[in-house]
Amino acid sequence: MTAITPRDLPAPIGLLAELTHRCPLGCPYCSNPIELDARAGELDTATWQRVFGEAAALGILHVHLSGGEPLTRRDLADLVAHCAHVGLYTNLITSGVGLTRPVMTRLAEAGLDHVQLSIQDSEATSADHIAGYQGAFARKREAAALVQEAGLPLTVNAVIHRANVARAGAMVALAITLGARRVEIAHTQYYGWGLRNRSALMPSRDEAKRAIAEIERLKVLHAGTIVIDHVAPDYHARYPKACMGGWARRSLNVTPSGRVLPCHAAETIPGLEFWSVATHALSTIWADSPAFQAYRGTDWMQEPCRSCARKEIDWGGCRCQALALAGDAAATDPVCMLSPNHAVVAAIAEAEGVQPVAEGPIDYVYRRMPARSGASSASD
Repeated sequence: MTAITPRDLPAPIGLLAELTHRCPLGCPYCSNPIELDARAGELDTATWQRVFGEAAALGILHVHLSGGEPLTRRDLADLVAHCAHVGLYTNLITSGVGLTRPVMTRLAEAGLDHVQLSIQDSEATSADHIAGYQGAFARKREAAALVQEAGLPLTVNAVIHRANVARAGAMVALAITLGARRVEIAHTQYYGWGLRNRSALMPSRDEAKRAIAEIERLKVLHAGTIVIDHVAPDYHARYPKACMGGWARRSLNVTPSGRVLPCHAAETIPGLEFWSVATHALSTIWADSPAFQAYRGTDWMQEPCRSCARKEIDWGGCRCQALALAGDAAATDPVCMLSPNHAVVAAIAEAEGVQPVAEGPIDYVYRRMPARSGASSASD
């Protein structure tokens, strides 16, 4: 397969709209960049509405309203209403902190289609410690009840790591109790804050295998009751996932300040040129942005990817992970057993995938916005 040209490029399916990097939680696995966008630099209402109109015209079907915590945006209901007006399906990705009955009512009346609620654990004390926010677990249960009351479908998302890996099954049970129609059990992806906290988050291979087996068992047990999506742990895999369905193949991200990325962590790769919605139309960025073209298709691949039968299955894996582990964003994702750098992954998993010796809560580097960046509470 040769490089993809704009003429034969399929339209993207989804848009991740990172409305803000502000968030009351400090989750140590957060995939937001270490350098967070300040409130003062966030796109205004009119610009986001233009972007959503361009997204609909481009052929995008659904928009994930994310952050940070999107509930910190006072114009959230207006943005939801505009998405509904242009025909976009909206999914609110939220911590639930800051979701009140009046807010939920406004969002439902504006045309919100779906809510995705994060949980950190099935046990309140552990969940609050992971979130870095006392009382977060209780607020999430209240948020789930408000979503049910509004009659909207609910997805629960749980990120798996050392502190909660033994309760992966319990988090599925919690999702069912909360009334979710779908639950995503996703093992930590190690970039952004997750990479910074990797030594505190990495479970052992045996722990990961037990969690995988339990989730696969529950898929069968709860078929027809809840959809269970399972994102397997990269560091314990034989082959990489097709990250984002392949670089710049299915979706795009818009950051709070308007930079458009082919994947959530793409800014970790030096030398890429990211175009902004302030200077380019979304359709132009999708077709022509240098960052989108950089690893699209297969022409960029090195060996063993270039001659591999899987190259249009996993598309070489994750570019950001290749950079983090092999020092080269164009290298085969070291998660792949065929990569010449696979031993690096195995060594990290062996060295870091151990339980801490000390008793008590795990010590994290929490995700926090500097005060000068304009951080605010979810009720702001």
